[in-house]
Formats: sequence, structure tokens, C-alpha cells
Amino acid sequence: MTTVTDNGLSTLDGGQLRLLRAVDSVFRRLADGWDAPEFRYPFLMRCQDLDRFDYYDNFPHLGLTATRLDPERVGPMLAESPRPVDRIPTDVMEPSGFALPSAACYAIYVDLAGTAVPAEGTTRTTVGTCFRNENHYDGLQRLLGFSMREIVFVGPEDGAKNHLQRAKDAVLALCAELGLDVRVEVATDPFFDKNSGKAKMQRLFPVKEEFVVEGLAIGSVNYHRNFFGERCAIQAGDATAHTSCLAFGLERWVHTLTQRFGGVAAAVSAVEGLG
Repeated sequence: MTTVTDNGLSTLDGGQLRLLRAVDSVFRRLADGWDAPEFRYPFLMRCQDLDRFDYYDNFPHLGLTATRLDPERVGPMLAESPRPVDRIPTDVMEPSGFALPSAACYAIYVDLAGTAVPAEGTTRTTVGTCFRNENHYDGLQRLLGFSMREIVFVGPEDGAKNHLQRAKDAVLALCAELGLDVRVEVATDPFFDKNSGKAKMQRLFPVKEEFVVEGLAIGSVNYHRNFFGERCAIQAGDATAHTSCLAFGLERWVHTLTQRFGGVAAAVSAVEGLG
């Protein structure tokens, strides 16, 4: 049974955790088949690294930071506050240099900054705990902190587009095998100015498509063109690298599969029984 508070924090029980790990194993097998080694990145990112992506211009509503408390000001604050303290006032906090990222792929681009990947490109996978300051939360469907698995390609333009196509094919095949009624819906990518030439190009080649089941996006494919390659000075051969990624919200898969199979145990059996 999932324990949910009113602020986007949930606890997975043993069965749900087994289902999450089983689903993630399926995604890791995809990554293995695409020669994508797994990396584990820090839970936090530097604010300056996110700012190089215009993150705070585009996502101020989602932004969360991790900050240090000033020990000299905490004591007086506690003496004047009802206990237990439910909110820490900002005047006892130091300015923060670290952020809680809202997507797992950002760390990959930062890690590759200033490098040249092979001319044919490179693929990596990672799973991260991501955070989003949403205006409302809803069980496992919308969380403050959640698990995101991403499989990211960095390299030439044609390789990035090919990664998107194989990713879409793989996810649609997986959903068919699990009996999920999935729709592919075009979404928007706030990294691109709606009035820019890149936005006009989006009409010809969508930069973000979501896999939607019962109104819930359980994953997406994203094409960033050379945006991250330019911002992080990543080369692929003689050109600036293009990037694309396949992303999954793992808790959303737990919710969706539990609904589809009428319970956690049946969902675990279905996922563990996949070929």
C-alpha cells in the first residue's frame, strides 16, 4: 500500500519497489542492446550548470535548490517558533549554489562538456532522482521527487534522429506486449523560443513526443538538436553534437501497470515474464 502525504512525497512498499525494479530492468536491457553503458551522477547539480541551459528562464516554476542553514541563526529561530517546525524561513538560509535537477539527462551533457565524442556518437544511460515544484501532486502520477531512467544519444544529427526512431519503436512494442493502450502525443519543449526558427522547424520534426496511457505521460522521446552540444561545447567529428533522449518516469509505470493488471503482484508477473 502506498503511503502518500499531501505534499508530493510517497513511499513504495515492497511489491511496488519490486515492480519498479523489474520495469527498470527492462529499460536497462534496451540500453544494453544499444551499447549504452550506465552512469550514476551526483544527486545535486551546480546552479551555474543549469543556468547555462537557460533553465531558470524556462522553468522558474519547477526550480528547487538545496541550501545550507546558518547555524548561528537557527537557534534563535527555533526559540521563537512552534515545534515541530514545519517551515524553515529563508532568513536562516545561506545562498545556494546547488540545485535539485528536474531531469536526469542534464548531468550527462555537463559531464561531456568540452569533449569530443566519437564521430558516430555515443549513448549513455542513467537513472536519477528528479524533483519538480508542481502546483499539485497526485499519488504516484505526479510527485515532488521521482525516479527517471534516461537513455541519451550524443553525436551527429542523423544518429540522434535514428535514436528517437528506435526508441519509439521499442516503447510501442513494449506497450503492445503489456497490453497498454498508448498514444504518442506531440508536446512542447520550452528550451526553444516559440517565435524562433527552431520552433518553426518543430512543426516539421517534433522535438518532444510523449507516450500517454489513460491521460498520463509515462515516457517521452526528446530531440534537442544541437542545443546542449552548443551550450556544453561537445563535438562529434567536425560538427557540434546533437542530442536526443528516451525518458521514463518509473513511478508512473508502477501506477500504470498496477492499474492495467489489477494489482501489483499481477503486474510484477507480467513484467518479469517478458522475453
